[in-house]
Amino acid sequence: MFKPLKIIFGVITLSLASYGLITKNFEFQPVMTFFMGLFILIIGIEEFKKGRRGFGILSIAVCLFAIFVSFQGFLLN
Repeated sequence: MFKPLKIIFGVITLSLASYGLITKNFEFQPVMTFFMGLFILIIGIEEFKKGRRGFGILSIAVCLFAIFVSFQGFLLN
C-alpha cells in the first residue's frame, strides 16, 4: 500500500531537486522539502509496521523537521 506513495513522493522530490540543480533556480525548494518529508514519513510508518520502533521514531522526527522547514520556506518567501 505504501510502495506507490513512496515511489511518487521520491520521484517528485528527485525531479524538483534535479530541476533546482540544473537551472540554479531554487524557487521550488520548499515544495521539494515538503515532499521529502512525506517520503520520510512513509518510511517511518513502514518501519513501525516492521517492528523497528527506534528507526520509526527517528524517521517521523526527521519528517516533522523537514515539514517544519518547508513551511518556514513557504512563509518567508
